[in-house]
Amino acid sequence: MSSVSTPKEDVGSKLIDPTFLFRFELDLKQQKLGWSTKGLKLPTSCRLPSFGGLAGRPVFADVRMAWSTEGIGVHLLVNGKRQLPWCRDSRPEDSDGFHLWIDTRCSPGIHRATQYCHRFLFMPSGGGPQRDRCVTTMVPISRAKNLPKAIPAGQLKVAAMPRHDGYELSGLIPATALTGFEPKQQPRISLYYMVVDRELGWQTLSLGPEYPVMDDPSLWAEACLTK
Repeated sequence: MSSVSTPKEDVGSKLIDPTFLFRFELDLKQQKLGWSTKGLKLPTSCRLPSFGGLAGRPVFADVRMAWSTEGIGVHLLVNGKRQLPWCRDSRPEDSDGFHLWIDTRCSPGIHRATQYCHRFLFMPSGGGPQRDRCVTTMVPISRAKNLPKAIPAGQLKVAAMPRHDGYELSGLIPATALTGFEPKQQPRISLYYMVVDRELGWQTLSLGPEYPVMDDPSLWAEACLTK
């Protein structure tokens, strides 16, 4: 499901996040992304790791992700909550939910986002007059050299369902919303995710928010779009 490349350094320090010493690579499985009013389901083979657990960060969510020529789909199951998620469509960057970064051209040497770098957010609530509607949006990346093309309203899809101890959420990013997404010509992408929860903490793919992962693509993992 995933592999780890050679360490960048031979020795580490307790002051350094252990995931900083590695470049992570994982496989993103190809699946049919059938969307319905309840969202989409992905098999266990699409589950993504949470290397952030190596640094002691919490792991409370089952995160799954897959691709097709039509786009990229995500499925999230959050467990262990006693409180409702804190979500505000007016404050997306501060909200609980699934935060996802994608570089469709996999450029691990760059430190500032290009037009191929995207940040998406999927929230289980926070929209509408009662703040009970799920929300999805593309969030600008700080310090970006260029921005991806704008996404027309309604292109991103999201569905969410509350559970007794958390929530289930799924989302679909169509290929038309991903600048430079060409799986045949570019079968590798860079990605990073965070499951943000004010009650449970931050579950991360690798490094935590004390590093500039939100705007530095060189700190993201690499993913191979496998068939």
